[in-house]
Amino acid sequence: MAKPRYSRIAPRKSSSSSPYTLILTLLVIFTFLVLILLALGILSIPNTSGNRGGLHKPNDLSSLARNVVNSDSDDGDGEKWVELVSWEPRAFVYHNFLTKEECEYLISIAKPSMHKSTVVDSETGKSKDSRVRTSSGTFLARGRDKIVRNIEKRIADFTFIPIEHGEGLQVLHYEVGQKYEPHYDYFMDDFNTQNGGQRIATVLMYLTDVEEGGETVFPDAKGNFSSVPWWNELSECGKKGLSIKPKQGDALLFWSMKPDATLDPSSLHGGCPVIKGNKWSSTKWMRVNEYKV
Repeated sequence: MAKPRYSRIAPRKSSSSSPYTLILTLLVIFTFLVLILLALGILSIPNTSGNRGGLHKPNDLSSLARNVVNSDSDDGDGEKWVELVSWEPRAFVYHNFLTKEECEYLISIAKPSMHKSTVVDSETGKSKDSRVRTSSGTFLARGRDKIVRNIEKRIADFTFIPIEHGEGLQVLHYEVGQKYEPHYDYFMDDFNTQNGGQRIATVLMYLTDVEEGGETVFPDAKGNFSSVPWWNELSECGKKGLSIKPKQGDALLFWSMKPDATLDPSSLHGGCPVIKGNKWSSTKWMRVNEYKV
């Protein structure tokens, strides 16, 4: 009787265990995830069509980036969008950040307690009068009511800095001729950083339009200032650096510290004198650590 023959070739393994199949599967999953992130707006594809040679110059202010912010609310106060205005310092304007009603509310609750603005004494940490700041102002307790809490939550979402790291809102009023000379928001002493550490960023919200003057100016910012679209609308003071014109509802975010956690001297900024009209604004300072109130 003939003996049965056995094949010397090992049986082929299932294709599901092939490394090539595994790699292909991972690539498909990765591609699918990227498409989802793009659809949600979490990722974006750089648009270089408007730049010569497809390159973006960090300090070229002639073509400012515009990113629309997705919002389900239709409050009638205009489209919400974020505009990149500078990389040195890092500065962004969130257009229509506040509604007209929110702006008017902050002014109304601040008016009864307004007093002459002061500056911080670096030696004692206490407030003192100074000619460099001639406005009037008051502080609102953090989380004092629902409207303030909603604004503070929106600031936290915009900056990615927790609410607990923020100081209370400060509401300021500038009349004709009043100003704030260029200064830093960060501290150069140890006393003022004991609670919450260093100030890392500032959100400056404009509660009113200003007919003329009142710009926020960054005299040491890097960039071709005269190429900004609003250059011809600036006052003489506003043309001494990179300047933002006050517009009701807009919020200016700028960083006093660089990504490597060092202080950014290009964040030097000031409030130009109001030439015509009135200027109301509200400031939120954020700290590196939790700020205890």
